[in-house]
Formats: sequence, C-alpha cells, structure tokens
Amino acid sequence: MDLLEEYRRATFFFESGDPLGAAKLLEPIVEAEPRNTAVRQLLARAYFNSAQLGRAEAHLRALVAHDPSDHYAHHVLGRTLERDGRFREALPHLRLAAAMKHHSDYQDALHRVEQWLGKAEDSQ
Repeated sequence: MDLLEEYRRATFFFESGDPLGAAKLLEPIVEAEPRNTAVRQLLARAYFNSAQLGRAEAHLRALVAHDPSDHYAHHVLGRTLERDGRFREALPHLRLAAAMKHHSDYQDALHRVEQWLGKAEDSQ
C-alpha cells in the first residue's frame, strides 16, 4: 500500500464531504505510522465530522500529549468535548488554544462554552 497516495485519497474524501470514507482510508495509515501527526489530525477531524466523538477525542488527546503546544489540537479537542456536552472539560483546552493563537474560531468557541457554563451556573 502506498501510504502517501492513500493519504491523498483520504484528504480528497474529507474535503469532498465524506469523513467516513476518509476515516476508513486513514485508520490503516495511522496504524502503520502512529507518530505521523498530520495523518492523526486528519483522522481526528474525520471522526469529529462524522460524530464519532470518542474516537476523535482519543486521537486528539494523543496529539496534545505528543505536543502540548499544538493550539489546533487543543481547539479541536475542546470543540469535541463541547459537542459531547462536556463543557467543563472543554473549557481549559479552548482557553489554551485561544491564548496560544488569536483566531476568531478559537474566540467564538471559548465564548460559547463560557456563556453556556455561566447560564448553567445561574440556573443552579
């Protein structure tokens, strides 16, 4: 199997709106090259986009453990936890991402979770 060609095919599937197809192509590549962060990140995003949040979380936690300064991995991990309704767990990752890099998506996600948590605390 030509891993580079499979990665290119997976990227095409992902960008064409088929995250499940992309994930199927990426899984054996990650198995063959577990330290390849680009492949692992795309697989995590494919899982996120196909609502396989537990799988996305596992790969994103591996990325963050490998490189704690990876702002994008923190952001997507925070978004994954947010999407799973785990707002308190999402908040530190979203804060880190927003502190490491000024990006409107990062700020929006952080504000959304902070607002949700503020509303949840107000109702208690």
